[in-house]
Amino acid sequence: MVKEIVRQAIREAIEAVRASGELSFEEMPEFSVERPPKEDLGDFATNAPMILARPAKRNPRDIAALVIENLRLPNNMLGKAEVAGGGFINVHLNPNWLWAAIREAHECDQDYGRSDIGGGARVQVEFVSANPTGPLHVGNARGGVIGDVIANLLEFIGFDVEREYYVNDVTESTQVQRFGESLEARYMQLHGHDVPIPEDGYKGAYVSDIAQELVEESGKHYVNMKSEKRAEAFAKFARERILERQKKALVEFGIKFDNWVAEQWLYDSGRVAGLIERLTESGFTYEAEGALWLSTTKFGDYKDEVLVRRTGVPTYYASDIAYHLYKVERGYKFAIDVWGADHHGHIMRTKTVLSALGVDSDWLNVILYQFVRLYRGGEVVAMGKREGEFVTLEDLLEWVPKDAARYFLLMRSADTHLDFDVDLAVQQTSDNPVYYIQYVHARCRAIFRQAMEQEHLGLEMVRVERAAVDLSLLTHVAERRLMREIAECADEVQTAAAMRAPHRLTTYSHRLADAFHRFYTDCRVLEDDAALSAARLVLVEAAQITVRNVLALMGVSAPEQM
Repeated sequence: MVKEIVRQAIREAIEAVRASGELSFEEMPEFSVERPPKEDLGDFATNAPMILARPAKRNPRDIAALVIENLRLPNNMLGKAEVAGGGFINVHLNPNWLWAAIREAHECDQDYGRSDIGGGARVQVEFVSANPTGPLHVGNARGGVIGDVIANLLEFIGFDVEREYYVNDVTESTQVQRFGESLEARYMQLHGHDVPIPEDGYKGAYVSDIAQELVEESGKHYVNMKSEKRAEAFAKFARERILERQKKALVEFGIKFDNWVAEQWLYDSGRVAGLIERLTESGFTYEAEGALWLSTTKFGDYKDEVLVRRTGVPTYYASDIAYHLYKVERGYKFAIDVWGADHHGHIMRTKTVLSALGVDSDWLNVILYQFVRLYRGGEVVAMGKREGEFVTLEDLLEWVPKDAARYFLLMRSADTHLDFDVDLAVQQTSDNPVYYIQYVHARCRAIFRQAMEQEHLGLEMVRVERAAVDLSLLTHVAERRLMREIAECADEVQTAAAMRAPHRLTTYSHRLADAFHRFYTDCRVLEDDAALSAARLVLVEAAQITVRNVLALMGVSAPEQM
């Protein structure tokens, strides 16, 4: 929040200079306010004068000097501001802003870092949405934790968030049909029939497991049924079993959904047929080669898409547009879809058709996540789904605790490939980043337990009289660094939410942990000086509150002891 206060003050200073006639430009440009690379350069730095140089036709250093003359911050926050380099402004704040942040952490406790920017607006995050043709794999797990934490962030800044899973369960779909045929083959093999699995079918051991369940529950009931009907019945049977397994694995991973929407329901409710009719009446379709095509090239796409196959079966694209229109009908301010990178080509087609149907193009936000490469014992683990050579979410949670799994899957930006080191994730050392951060919370709790045992220091008053503790005693560079990280919590949360970048929480939490470990090394908390010990205890508890809240946003626990 302090960053936004500084940004607003700089904006007001620029407007004051313009009003005085010393600067002339049409529109206020966007400028950055960031932490300088070195602490001695100040608390914040802005490039505003350099951005203004061209439209104002002035030297950026001259602009910087004018802005500094008019810079005002509330509550005596401004220490000094100075021109740096080719036209940056470095802003040094008085330490009272840090003390205020520490007191705010105590006052807000579990709400520290929270804001009401969202104003209670309803939004939706749809993620995972894997086909019901097999267990969830590590790639699904990455999309799951990204979507879940984005939802947590949006809730924390004041949005009313609904989490949704879209079940691609239409029996006519190619993947569902192939799965039904694969299950049929395994079932018939168990009854002594030599029925091969389709060349492009599903060969995982889980298919045999479901076939065995079918035999145990129905015996030879399906043996004499026509192959087509049998495969269809098996696909429906497997859907329920696989969805049940997926839900169980997601709950163990810390993910729960508010809504489960089935693609088949979109057909049964007439929504897919209604969409096709609407697109046809609007002149967006044409017939060719026995199929119904959607004229996506009219909207800037490089090729048209088949909407209804020559068999009369609508494509996945038809139901997907119908599904997004159903989202629009529910009145969300915006929707976020978390998709795997292989859906990249689907983004523009979806957004352009929605736009043609009257939906604002900014309403749908799509986050693409790249693939996960899993290492175990120094070797890459093979992950080919249909061949059965893949790591399920259940496998991962057997190898790695939930906290470490979630944290590691969040450690990189969604648009970059992720290397997941299983061996590192289970280490209980400072080399393991999630252990390193959780240890901060446990150490803070341990320090307070020790403090309460040392009655001669009179520190029991800290919990009930924090406001009376003199925080101006916190002058060590390590204390200031830790206070600075604590003070940036709200800004980091808001930035991560606005950028749909949950990986920023891992970066911030590690930075916070670094600052705490340096403080703990350099500053003895339980000193003979009771006043200094009290101030440091207040700082320790603020650190504990902050790291706990950030871990909670990531869905990671904050242990009392380790």
